[in-house]
Amino acid sequence: MSTWKITFAGGAQMPTGSNFLVELAGKKILIDCGLVQGEKYSIPLNREEFAYGAGTVDFLFITHAHLDHVGRIPKLVRDGFKGKIISTAPTREMAELIMLDSMGILAKEAKHENASQLYEEKDVFDAMKLWDTIIEYQKSYTIETENGAISVTPHDAGHILGSTMYVIEYQGKKVAFTGDLGNTPSPLMNDTDGIANIDYLIMESVYGDRNHKDKDKRIEIFKEAVTSTIKKGGTVLIPAFSIERTQEMLLAFNELVESKQIPEVPVYLDSPLGINITSIYKKYESWFNDDIKKIIKSGDDIFNFKGLIKTPAPDDSKAINHDNRPKVIIAGSGMSNGGRILHHEARYLPDPNSTIIIAGYQSVGTLGRRIVEKEKEVYIHGEKVKVNARLVNIHGFSAHKDSDHLVEFVGQMAPHLKKVFVVLGEPKSAYFLGQKIHEEYQVPVVIPEKGDIVEIE
Repeated sequence: MSTWKITFAGGAQMPTGSNFLVELAGKKILIDCGLVQGEKYSIPLNREEFAYGAGTVDFLFITHAHLDHVGRIPKLVRDGFKGKIISTAPTREMAELIMLDSMGILAKEAKHENASQLYEEKDVFDAMKLWDTIIEYQKSYTIETENGAISVTPHDAGHILGSTMYVIEYQGKKVAFTGDLGNTPSPLMNDTDGIANIDYLIMESVYGDRNHKDKDKRIEIFKEAVTSTIKKGGTVLIPAFSIERTQEMLLAFNELVESKQIPEVPVYLDSPLGINITSIYKKYESWFNDDIKKIIKSGDDIFNFKGLIKTPAPDDSKAINHDNRPKVIIAGSGMSNGGRILHHEARYLPDPNSTIIIAGYQSVGTLGRRIVEKEKEVYIHGEKVKVNARLVNIHGFSAHKDSDHLVEFVGQMAPHLKKVFVVLGEPKSAYFLGQKIHEEYQVPVVIPEKGDIVEIE
Protein backbone atom coordinates (compact mmCIF):
# COMPACT_ATOMS: atom_id res chain seq x y z
CA MET A 1 0.00 0.00 0.00
CA SER A 2 1.48 3.32 -1.10
CA THR A 3 1.08 6.60 0.78
CA TRP A 4 0.00 9.75 -1.05
CA LYS A 5 1.27 13.00 0.43
CA ILE A 6 -0.48 16.21 -0.63
CA THR A 7 0.90 19.65 0.28
CA PHE A 8 -1.44 22.66 -0.02
CA ALA A 9 1.38 25.04 -0.89
CA GLY A 10 -0.96 27.73 -2.27
CA GLY A 11 -4.60 28.38 -3.05
CA ALA A 12 -5.77 27.30 0.41
CA GLN A 13 -8.38 29.68 1.90
CA MET A 14 -7.67 32.15 -0.90
CA PRO A 15 -8.96 32.18 -4.48
CA THR A 16 -5.58 32.74 -6.14
CA GLY A 17 -2.05 31.33 -5.92
CA SER A 18 -2.98 27.78 -6.98
CA ASN A 19 -0.13 25.41 -6.02
CA PHE A 20 -0.55 21.80 -4.90
CA LEU A 21 2.14 19.12 -4.55
CA VAL A 22 1.50 15.38 -4.75
CA GLU A 23 4.30 13.07 -3.58
CA LEU A 24 3.68 9.52 -4.70
CA ALA A 25 5.79 6.43 -5.46
CA GLY A 26 9.00 8.42 -5.31
CA LYS A 27 7.74 11.15 -7.69
CA LYS A 28 6.88 14.80 -7.01
CA ILE A 29 3.96 16.05 -9.09
CA LEU A 30 2.95 19.72 -8.91
CA ILE A 31 -0.48 21.00 -9.94
CA ASP A 32 -0.25 24.69 -10.94
CA CYS A 33 2.21 27.35 -9.82
CA GLY A 34 0.26 30.61 -9.71
CA LEU A 35 0.61 34.14 -8.43
CA VAL A 36 -1.29 35.35 -5.39
CA GLN A 37 -3.36 38.32 -6.58
CA GLY A 38 -5.24 41.06 -4.78
CA GLU A 39 -4.47 40.01 -1.21
CA LYS A 40 -2.94 42.64 1.07
CA TYR A 41 0.21 40.57 1.44
CA SER A 42 0.37 39.25 -2.12
CA ILE A 43 3.79 40.73 -2.93
CA PRO A 44 5.66 39.10 -0.02
CA LEU A 45 3.65 35.88 -0.49
CA ASN A 46 4.78 35.64 -4.11
CA ARG A 47 8.39 36.19 -3.04
CA GLU A 48 8.34 33.41 -0.46
CA GLU A 49 10.52 30.36 -0.96
CA PHE A 50 8.57 27.39 -2.27
CA ALA A 51 7.44 24.95 0.43
CA TYR A 52 9.32 22.21 -1.45
CA GLY A 53 12.67 22.22 -3.22
CA ALA A 54 11.98 23.55 -6.73
CA GLY A 55 14.76 21.36 -8.09
CA THR A 56 13.22 18.21 -6.62
CA VAL A 57 9.90 18.44 -8.50
CA ASP A 58 9.57 16.00 -11.42
CA PHE A 59 6.38 17.15 -13.16
CA LEU A 60 4.26 20.32 -13.27
CA PHE A 61 0.73 19.95 -14.64
CA ILE A 62 -1.10 23.21 -15.45
CA THR A 63 -4.89 23.44 -15.21
CA HIS A 64 -5.24 26.63 -17.27
CA ALA A 65 -3.49 29.84 -18.32
CA HIS A 66 -4.79 32.41 -15.82
CA LEU A 67 -2.00 34.23 -13.98
CA ASP A 68 -3.07 32.89 -10.58
CA HIS A 69 -2.36 29.39 -11.94
CA VAL A 70 0.82 30.02 -13.98
CA GLY A 71 2.35 33.26 -12.68
CA ARG A 72 5.11 31.77 -10.48
CA ILE A 73 6.34 29.20 -13.01
CA PRO A 74 9.30 31.39 -14.10
CA LYS A 75 10.32 31.78 -10.43
CA LEU A 76 10.06 28.00 -10.00
CA VAL A 77 12.41 27.55 -12.98
CA ARG A 78 14.71 30.27 -11.69
CA ASP A 79 14.86 28.46 -8.35
CA GLY A 80 15.99 25.21 -9.94
CA PHE A 81 13.02 23.34 -11.44
CA LYS A 82 14.16 21.20 -14.37
CA GLY A 83 11.24 18.78 -14.74
CA LYS A 84 8.51 18.58 -17.39
CA ILE A 85 5.74 21.17 -17.69
CA ILE A 86 2.55 19.66 -19.12
CA SER A 87 -0.75 21.13 -20.32
CA THR A 88 -3.14 21.38 -23.26
CA ALA A 89 -1.88 23.21 -26.36
CA PRO A 90 -3.92 26.44 -25.95
CA THR A 91 -2.93 26.68 -22.28
CA ARG A 92 0.74 26.59 -23.26
CA GLU A 93 0.36 29.30 -25.92
CA MET A 94 -1.69 31.64 -23.73
CA ALA A 95 0.46 31.10 -20.63
CA GLU A 96 3.57 32.35 -22.40
CA LEU A 97 1.78 35.60 -23.35
CA ILE A 98 0.33 35.97 -19.85
CA MET A 99 3.67 35.48 -18.09
CA LEU A 100 5.49 37.93 -20.37
CA ASP A 101 2.68 40.49 -20.04
CA SER A 102 2.70 40.29 -16.23
CA MET A 103 6.32 41.44 -16.07
CA GLY A 104 5.26 45.07 -16.39
CA ILE A 105 3.12 44.92 -13.23
CA LEU A 106 5.76 42.84 -11.42
CA ALA A 107 8.41 45.45 -12.30
CA LYS A 108 6.27 48.24 -10.81
CA GLU A 109 5.69 46.17 -7.66
CA ALA A 110 9.42 45.49 -7.33
CA LYS A 111 10.22 49.19 -7.73
CA HIS A 112 7.58 50.12 -5.14
CA GLU A 113 9.01 47.58 -2.70
CA ASN A 114 12.62 48.52 -3.57
CA ALA A 115 13.23 44.84 -4.34
CA SER A 116 14.47 42.74 -7.23
CA GLN A 117 11.93 41.57 -9.80
CA LEU A 118 10.25 38.20 -9.19
CA TYR A 119 11.62 36.85 -12.47
CA GLU A 120 13.07 38.02 -15.78
CA GLU A 121 12.16 37.44 -19.42
CA LYS A 122 14.89 34.78 -19.63
CA ASP A 123 13.12 32.77 -16.92
CA VAL A 124 9.92 32.76 -18.97
CA PHE A 125 11.76 31.48 -22.04
CA ASP A 126 13.58 28.88 -19.94
CA ALA A 127 10.19 27.71 -18.66
CA MET A 128 8.85 27.40 -22.19
CA LYS A 129 11.78 25.11 -23.11
CA LEU A 130 10.63 22.72 -20.37
CA TRP A 131 7.00 23.03 -21.52
CA ASP A 132 7.37 20.51 -24.32
CA THR A 133 4.58 18.07 -23.47
CA ILE A 134 1.07 18.65 -24.81
CA ILE A 135 -1.86 16.53 -23.67
CA GLU A 136 -5.43 16.01 -24.90
CA TYR A 137 -8.63 15.51 -22.94
CA GLN A 138 -9.42 11.92 -21.92
CA LYS A 139 -5.97 10.69 -22.97
CA SER A 140 -3.89 9.57 -19.99
CA TYR A 141 -0.29 10.60 -19.41
CA THR A 142 1.78 7.83 -17.82
CA ILE A 143 4.53 8.33 -15.24
CA GLU A 144 6.60 5.20 -14.75
CA THR A 145 7.85 4.37 -11.24
CA GLU A 146 9.68 1.42 -9.67
CA ASN A 147 6.37 0.33 -8.13
CA GLY A 148 4.09 0.65 -11.14
CA ALA A 149 2.70 3.41 -13.33
CA ILE A 150 0.98 6.62 -12.23
CA SER A 151 -1.76 7.69 -14.64
CA VAL A 152 -2.70 11.39 -15.02
CA THR A 153 -5.86 11.94 -17.10
CA PRO A 154 -6.96 15.43 -18.23
CA HIS A 155 -10.66 16.30 -18.44
CA ASP A 156 -12.35 19.42 -19.80
CA ALA A 157 -13.08 21.82 -16.93
CA GLY A 158 -15.21 24.08 -19.16
CA HIS A 159 -13.70 27.19 -17.52
CA ILE A 160 -11.67 28.83 -20.31
CA LEU A 161 -10.03 27.66 -23.54
CA GLY A 162 -7.86 24.63 -22.72
CA SER A 163 -8.83 24.47 -19.02
CA THR A 164 -8.29 21.09 -17.41
CA MET A 165 -9.17 18.95 -14.41
CA TYR A 166 -6.64 16.24 -13.57
CA VAL A 167 -7.41 12.76 -12.25
CA ILE A 168 -4.32 11.07 -10.80
CA GLU A 169 -4.64 7.29 -10.47
CA TYR A 170 -2.24 4.89 -8.79
CA GLN A 171 -2.80 1.34 -7.59
CA GLY A 172 -6.57 1.64 -7.91
CA LYS A 173 -6.91 4.96 -6.04
CA LYS A 174 -8.07 8.16 -7.80
CA VAL A 175 -7.46 11.76 -6.66
CA ALA A 176 -8.94 14.63 -8.70
CA PHE A 177 -7.86 18.28 -8.86
CA THR A 178 -10.52 20.49 -10.43
CA GLY A 179 -8.57 23.68 -11.04
CA ASP A 180 -11.30 26.23 -11.79
CA LEU A 181 -14.66 24.85 -12.96
CA GLY A 182 -16.64 26.49 -15.75
CA ASN A 183 -19.99 28.22 -15.47
CA THR A 184 -21.81 25.65 -17.60
CA PRO A 185 -23.35 26.26 -20.08
CA SER A 186 -20.73 28.69 -21.33
CA PRO A 187 -21.18 31.03 -24.31
CA LEU A 188 -18.01 29.58 -25.88
CA MET A 189 -16.76 26.50 -24.08
CA ASN A 190 -18.05 22.95 -23.84
CA ASP A 191 -19.73 21.80 -20.63
CA THR A 192 -17.57 20.62 -17.74
CA ASP A 193 -16.79 16.91 -18.12
CA GLY A 194 -18.39 14.51 -15.69
CA ILE A 195 -15.95 12.41 -13.66
CA ALA A 196 -16.76 9.43 -11.44
CA ASN A 197 -15.24 6.85 -9.09
CA ILE A 198 -13.04 9.49 -7.44
CA ASP A 199 -11.70 8.70 -3.95
CA TYR A 200 -10.46 12.16 -2.99
CA LEU A 201 -11.45 15.48 -4.54
CA ILE A 202 -9.55 18.79 -4.32
CA MET A 203 -12.01 21.38 -5.63
CA GLU A 204 -12.36 25.13 -6.14
CA SER A 205 -14.84 27.34 -4.25
CA VAL A 206 -14.57 30.87 -5.74
CA TYR A 207 -18.37 31.25 -5.72
CA GLY A 208 -18.94 28.61 -3.05
CA ASP A 209 -21.27 30.83 -1.00
CA ARG A 210 -23.43 32.42 -3.71
CA ASN A 211 -25.27 31.80 -6.96
CA HIS A 212 -25.28 33.67 -10.27
CA LYS A 213 -28.85 34.94 -10.03
CA ASP A 214 -28.71 36.87 -13.30
CA LYS A 215 -27.20 34.16 -15.52
CA ASP A 216 -30.28 33.75 -17.75
CA LYS A 217 -30.67 37.52 -18.03
CA ARG A 218 -27.01 38.47 -18.49
CA ILE A 219 -27.39 39.58 -22.13
CA GLU A 220 -30.53 41.60 -21.32
CA ILE A 221 -28.80 43.34 -18.39
CA PHE A 222 -25.72 43.93 -20.55
CA LYS A 223 -27.80 45.35 -23.43
CA GLU A 224 -29.72 47.71 -21.11
CA ALA A 225 -26.51 48.98 -19.49
CA VAL A 226 -24.86 49.71 -22.84
CA THR A 227 -27.95 51.21 -24.51
CA SER A 228 -28.90 53.51 -21.63
CA THR A 229 -25.33 54.81 -21.31
CA ILE A 230 -25.07 55.52 -25.03
CA LYS A 231 -28.39 57.43 -24.91
CA LYS A 232 -26.95 59.64 -22.15
CA GLY A 233 -23.85 60.29 -24.23
CA GLY A 234 -21.63 58.45 -21.76
CA THR A 235 -18.84 55.90 -21.92
CA VAL A 236 -19.15 52.22 -21.00
CA LEU A 237 -16.06 50.87 -19.22
CA ILE A 238 -15.52 47.10 -19.11
CA PRO A 239 -12.48 45.91 -17.12
CA ALA A 240 -11.96 42.51 -18.74
CA PHE A 241 -9.67 39.56 -18.21
CA SER A 242 -7.75 38.98 -21.45
CA ILE A 243 -8.64 35.28 -21.47
CA GLU A 244 -12.31 34.31 -21.93
CA ARG A 245 -13.99 37.47 -20.60
CA THR A 246 -12.70 39.65 -23.44
CA GLN A 247 -13.78 37.04 -25.99
CA GLU A 248 -17.22 36.70 -24.36
CA MET A 249 -17.64 40.50 -24.49
CA LEU A 250 -16.71 40.55 -28.20
CA LEU A 251 -19.15 37.69 -28.83
CA ALA A 252 -21.93 39.60 -27.02
CA PHE A 253 -21.29 42.79 -29.00
CA ASN A 254 -21.12 40.80 -32.23
CA GLU A 255 -24.60 39.40 -31.55
CA LEU A 256 -26.13 42.67 -30.35
CA VAL A 257 -24.64 44.94 -33.03
CA GLU A 258 -25.35 42.62 -35.96
CA SER A 259 -28.96 42.08 -34.81
CA LYS A 260 -29.29 45.87 -34.31
CA GLN A 261 -30.25 45.47 -30.64
CA ILE A 262 -27.76 48.19 -29.69
CA PRO A 263 -26.67 51.25 -31.70
CA GLU A 264 -23.41 51.14 -33.63
CA VAL A 265 -20.85 53.06 -31.59
CA PRO A 266 -17.07 52.78 -31.30
CA VAL A 267 -16.14 49.70 -29.24
CA TYR A 268 -12.46 49.96 -28.34
CA LEU A 269 -10.55 46.79 -27.53
CA ASP A 270 -7.77 48.57 -25.68
CA SER A 271 -5.71 45.55 -24.68
CA PRO A 272 -2.66 44.26 -26.58
CA LEU A 273 -2.85 41.02 -24.58
CA GLY A 274 -6.59 40.70 -25.21
CA ILE A 275 -6.01 41.17 -28.95
CA ASN A 276 -3.28 38.49 -29.01
CA ILE A 277 -5.30 36.04 -26.88
CA THR A 278 -8.28 36.48 -29.21
CA SER A 279 -6.03 35.36 -32.08
CA ILE A 280 -5.29 32.17 -30.15
CA TYR A 281 -9.01 31.64 -29.54
CA LYS A 282 -9.61 31.91 -33.30
CA LYS A 283 -6.82 29.37 -33.91
CA TYR A 284 -8.56 26.86 -31.62
CA GLU A 285 -12.15 27.33 -32.83
CA SER A 286 -12.53 23.53 -32.94
CA TRP A 287 -12.47 23.57 -29.10
CA PHE A 288 -15.68 25.67 -28.89
CA ASN A 289 -19.12 24.28 -28.17
CA ASP A 290 -21.33 23.06 -31.01
CA ASP A 291 -23.58 26.15 -31.07
CA ILE A 292 -20.62 28.48 -31.64
CA LYS A 293 -19.09 26.17 -34.24
CA LYS A 294 -22.35 26.33 -36.22
CA ILE A 295 -22.29 30.15 -36.12
CA ILE A 296 -18.68 30.19 -37.33
CA LYS A 297 -19.51 27.68 -40.07
CA SER A 298 -22.24 30.04 -41.31
CA GLY A 299 -19.52 32.59 -42.05
CA ASP A 300 -19.78 34.85 -38.99
CA ASP A 301 -16.52 36.16 -37.54
CA ILE A 302 -17.74 35.92 -33.95
CA PHE A 303 -15.08 38.27 -32.53
CA ASN A 304 -15.54 41.05 -35.08
CA PHE A 305 -18.33 43.51 -35.86
CA LYS A 306 -18.94 47.02 -37.21
CA GLY A 307 -17.56 49.62 -34.81
CA LEU A 308 -14.81 47.46 -33.26
CA ILE A 309 -11.52 49.35 -33.00
CA LYS A 310 -8.40 47.57 -31.79
CA THR A 311 -5.77 49.77 -30.15
CA PRO A 312 -2.60 47.71 -29.64
CA ALA A 313 -0.10 50.60 -29.57
CA PRO A 314 0.17 53.09 -26.67
CA ASP A 315 -0.50 56.02 -29.05
CA ASP A 316 -3.67 54.31 -30.27
CA SER A 317 -4.78 53.94 -26.65
CA LYS A 318 -4.08 57.60 -25.83
CA ALA A 319 -6.08 58.68 -28.88
CA ILE A 320 -9.24 57.31 -27.24
CA ASN A 321 -9.14 60.36 -24.94
CA HIS A 322 -9.89 62.58 -27.95
CA ASP A 323 -13.00 60.62 -28.92
CA ASN A 324 -15.89 62.45 -27.26
CA ARG A 325 -18.61 60.29 -28.81
CA PRO A 326 -20.60 57.76 -26.77
CA LYS A 327 -18.42 54.66 -26.77
CA VAL A 328 -17.39 51.41 -25.13
CA ILE A 329 -13.90 50.64 -23.81
CA ILE A 330 -12.87 47.05 -23.08
CA ALA A 331 -9.47 46.97 -21.37
CA GLY A 332 -7.41 45.00 -18.85
CA SER A 333 -6.92 44.19 -16.15
CA GLY A 334 -10.11 42.39 -15.12
CA MET A 335 -9.77 43.39 -11.45
CA SER A 336 -8.55 46.93 -12.23
CA ASN A 337 -5.25 46.20 -10.47
CA GLY A 338 -3.11 47.33 -13.39
CA GLY A 339 -3.19 47.84 -17.14
CA ARG A 340 -4.83 50.40 -19.40
CA ILE A 341 -8.25 50.28 -17.74
CA LEU A 342 -6.87 52.41 -14.88
CA HIS A 343 -6.35 55.44 -17.16
CA HIS A 344 -9.90 55.16 -18.46
CA GLU A 345 -11.34 54.69 -14.96
CA ALA A 346 -9.52 57.81 -13.75
CA ARG A 347 -11.12 59.72 -16.61
CA TYR A 348 -14.67 58.31 -16.63
CA LEU A 349 -15.52 57.08 -13.12
CA PRO A 350 -16.35 60.66 -12.01
CA ASP A 351 -18.85 60.99 -14.90
CA PRO A 352 -22.46 60.21 -13.80
CA ASN A 353 -23.40 59.59 -17.46
CA SER A 354 -20.89 56.77 -17.76
CA THR A 355 -21.18 53.14 -16.64
CA ILE A 356 -18.70 50.57 -15.43
CA ILE A 357 -19.70 46.96 -16.11
CA ILE A 358 -18.08 44.41 -13.79
CA ALA A 359 -18.32 40.94 -15.33
CA GLY A 360 -16.03 38.78 -13.24
CA TYR A 361 -14.71 37.91 -9.79
CA GLN A 362 -12.91 40.74 -7.96
CA SER A 363 -10.32 39.67 -5.36
CA VAL A 364 -10.13 41.28 -1.93
CA GLY A 365 -7.83 44.30 -1.99
CA THR A 366 -8.23 45.12 -5.70
CA LEU A 367 -9.59 48.37 -7.07
CA GLY A 368 -12.32 46.31 -8.77
CA ARG A 369 -13.45 44.98 -5.39
CA ARG A 370 -13.62 48.50 -3.95
CA ILE A 371 -15.74 49.62 -6.90
CA VAL A 372 -18.06 46.61 -6.48
CA GLU A 373 -18.39 47.47 -2.78
CA LYS A 374 -19.60 50.93 -3.91
CA GLU A 375 -16.86 53.07 -2.40
CA LYS A 376 -17.53 56.68 -3.36
CA GLU A 377 -13.85 57.55 -3.75
CA VAL A 378 -10.91 55.43 -4.87
CA TYR A 379 -7.23 56.06 -5.55
CA ILE A 380 -5.79 55.57 -9.03
CA HIS A 381 -2.09 56.27 -9.63
CA GLY A 382 -1.99 57.98 -6.25
CA GLU A 383 -4.78 60.42 -7.12
CA LYS A 384 -8.22 60.51 -5.49
CA VAL A 385 -11.01 59.72 -7.98
CA LYS A 386 -14.72 60.13 -7.28
CA VAL A 387 -16.96 57.24 -8.34
CA ASN A 388 -20.09 58.79 -9.84
CA ALA A 389 -20.45 56.39 -12.77
CA ARG A 390 -23.21 53.80 -12.67
CA LEU A 391 -22.10 50.36 -11.49
CA VAL A 392 -23.55 47.28 -13.23
CA ASN A 393 -22.26 44.02 -11.75
CA ILE A 394 -23.23 41.06 -13.97
CA HIS A 395 -22.45 37.85 -12.09
CA GLY A 396 -23.88 35.76 -14.92
CA PHE A 397 -20.78 36.37 -17.07
CA SER A 398 -18.58 34.65 -14.49
CA ALA A 399 -16.47 31.79 -15.84
CA HIS A 400 -16.85 29.93 -12.49
CA LYS A 401 -19.56 27.54 -11.33
CA ASP A 402 -21.76 29.01 -8.60
CA SER A 403 -22.56 27.39 -5.27
CA ASP A 404 -25.46 25.15 -6.33
CA HIS A 405 -23.63 23.91 -9.42
CA LEU A 406 -20.45 23.16 -7.43
CA VAL A 407 -22.56 21.02 -5.08
CA GLU A 408 -24.21 19.37 -8.09
CA PHE A 409 -20.77 18.65 -9.58
CA VAL A 410 -19.77 16.74 -6.43
CA GLY A 411 -23.00 14.73 -6.59
CA GLN A 412 -21.88 12.64 -9.58
CA MET A 413 -18.96 11.21 -7.58
CA ALA A 414 -20.40 11.42 -4.04
CA PRO A 415 -21.22 7.68 -3.66
CA HIS A 416 -17.54 6.80 -4.08
CA LEU A 417 -15.91 9.82 -2.37
CA LYS A 418 -13.97 9.34 0.85
CA LYS A 419 -13.14 13.03 1.40
CA VAL A 420 -13.38 16.45 -0.25
CA PHE A 421 -10.78 19.22 0.21
CA VAL A 422 -12.20 22.66 -0.57
CA VAL A 423 -9.64 25.19 -1.86
CA LEU A 424 -9.31 28.21 -4.18
CA GLY A 425 -11.86 30.44 -2.47
CA GLU A 426 -12.08 33.05 0.27
CA PRO A 427 -12.58 31.40 3.69
CA LYS A 428 -16.30 32.23 3.88
CA SER A 429 -16.88 30.72 0.41
CA ALA A 430 -14.85 27.60 1.18
CA TYR A 431 -16.52 26.94 4.55
CA PHE A 432 -20.02 27.60 3.23
CA LEU A 433 -19.50 25.24 0.29
CA GLY A 434 -17.92 22.60 2.51
CA GLN A 435 -20.91 22.67 4.84
CA LYS A 436 -23.36 22.35 1.91
CA ILE A 437 -21.46 19.38 0.46
CA HIS A 438 -21.33 17.62 3.83
CA GLU A 439 -25.04 18.19 4.50
CA GLU A 440 -26.06 17.08 1.01
CA TYR A 441 -23.92 13.95 0.66
CA GLN A 442 -22.58 13.15 4.18
CA VAL A 443 -19.04 13.17 2.74
CA PRO A 444 -16.23 14.33 5.08
CA VAL A 445 -14.97 17.79 4.06
CA VAL A 446 -11.69 19.52 4.95
CA ILE A 447 -10.86 23.21 4.46
CA PRO A 448 -7.04 23.14 4.45
CA GLU A 449 -4.84 26.06 5.37
CA LYS A 450 -1.80 27.16 3.38
CA GLY A 451 1.09 24.79 4.13
CA ASP A 452 -1.10 21.93 5.38
CA ILE A 453 0.08 18.45 4.48
CA VAL A 454 -2.24 15.44 4.35
CA GLU A 455 -1.33 11.79 3.90
CA ILE A 456 -3.64 9.30 2.21
CA GLU A 457 -3.00 5.59 2.67
